[in-house]
Amino acid sequence: MTISPNHVVIVGYGPVAARLADELLPSVRRGELSLTIIGEESSAAYNRVLVADLGVGRTTAEAISVSDPAELAAAGVAVHLDACVRRVDRARQGVLLADGTWINYGKLVFATGARPVVPTLHGLNPDPAARVPLPRGVIALRNLADAAVLHNAVERRQRVVVLGGGILGLEAALAARDEGAEVTVVHHGAHTLGRSIDAGAGHTVAAALRARGITVVSQARAVGVNMTDGTDGNPTFSGLLQENGSVVAGDLLVLSCGVRPRVEVAEGAGLATDRGILVNHSMAAHHDPNVFAMGDCAEIRCLDADCPECAAGTGPLGLIGPGWRQAEWLAAFLMDNPAASTPLPAERAPVMMLKARGVDVAVAGDVAAGPFDDIPGLSVSLWADPEHGKYVKMSTRGGVLCGFISVGMPRTGAELTLLFERGAELPADRSALLRLDGPDREMATVADPARTVCRCAGVAEETITAAVVGGCSSVQEISAATRAGTGCGGCHSDLKNLIEAHFAPA
Repeated sequence: MTISPNHVVIVGYGPVAARLADELLPSVRRGELSLTIIGEESSAAYNRVLVADLGVGRTTAEAISVSDPAELAAAGVAVHLDACVRRVDRARQGVLLADGTWINYGKLVFATGARPVVPTLHGLNPDPAARVPLPRGVIALRNLADAAVLHNAVERRQRVVVLGGGILGLEAALAARDEGAEVTVVHHGAHTLGRSIDAGAGHTVAAALRARGITVVSQARAVGVNMTDGTDGNPTFSGLLQENGSVVAGDLLVLSCGVRPRVEVAEGAGLATDRGILVNHSMAAHHDPNVFAMGDCAEIRCLDADCPECAAGTGPLGLIGPGWRQAEWLAAFLMDNPAASTPLPAERAPVMMLKARGVDVAVAGDVAAGPFDDIPGLSVSLWADPEHGKYVKMSTRGGVLCGFISVGMPRTGAELTLLFERGAELPADRSALLRLDGPDREMATVADPARTVCRCAGVAEETITAAVVGGCSSVQEISAATRAGTGCGGCHSDLKNLIEAHFAPA
């Protein structure tokens, strides 16, 4: 088979791959490129960030879908669903599928994403290649099948045990509790969100979880899962066994122990990998200009040992927004668009947000230091009201915000997010920011049309306002017109507020 230099093959069919395909589609329709997508799942690309919302019934599979294979096929794109890549032969520029299908490529793009980490517990099989990696009643909340299992448990008001105290685990726990499930969060550290926030904020978050009816088990060392025969006689999860012999009883175990980039196929093809597939600033794999990687599986680290951006790199960010921006840039590069004439700029440290009803958490930058730590050039301000679930820490260098934590203070958190993203100075009187969530909050900040409302898609307030003025009257319509709100969903309340503000006079 003749190898066409203009044939692009994408391995993976998640939201980042779907965005790349979307951007390449005009060139495909013009006959300038041919495109093949290889997806491991039987369904088309969907937004994994919203799988927990799907599991508790807050959204639908149609609403989180981000790609239409029929539309792609009509444009001439070859879409292989339920297909597993056995190996990549870079010398022959081909991909071999498990069913024996051979696909030649001119350019190959790895968009294999990441897989959930399965902890080493007695009764679990951490081997991702196993035919049945997890027993019944244990899910990682990563795909549509997991969402269906969670939905069934929530509908039946069952006991849900969440193992892991990170952002995604807490979001799933709060959502399941809101919909009526009995929820217990079990985590290894001394406090929740241990990798993102300090102890004071962590204990404040834990108190907020307990106030919502969630049981929190801290400093726990899980060692195994207990299985009992279900109503049909087949073993199903019944409890999480702790090192001290105690058991956290439950009907469903949700593993939220992080993710690991999927690099196995790339490694088998001889590509350089570390935490992810190593690529340069043009997303090209080391020593092979015909192979690229993007999204959760890609780690930008060029061959220049003195590159400051790579020296400060931390591996794949694991966020949908940066993945989308990589896909958009790579599409321009593959189409020889002048927009890709300069390398993709490095992503700044992201603002992490806990998206849950009534529990507002935002954190960014370096937040490890305390207000009385003697660190040259660093100033830290802290305010805590744990009884009412409120905590704010602000770290500055030369007056410029370099890190913050906000718990239970949504308006303060929003303002700190804006200041952090701009690299702006804080007011001399830090307490002025706290008053944003006080009784005089209506005197708060002046609207900023240039502020980024949707960080995942990079959509500014002025773009959303223009869409509303143009006739968009719902979050779904704004998403279709601007792509805002199609990522993590954390901006949906802001989108609703902008809609309401526009139509309020009427």
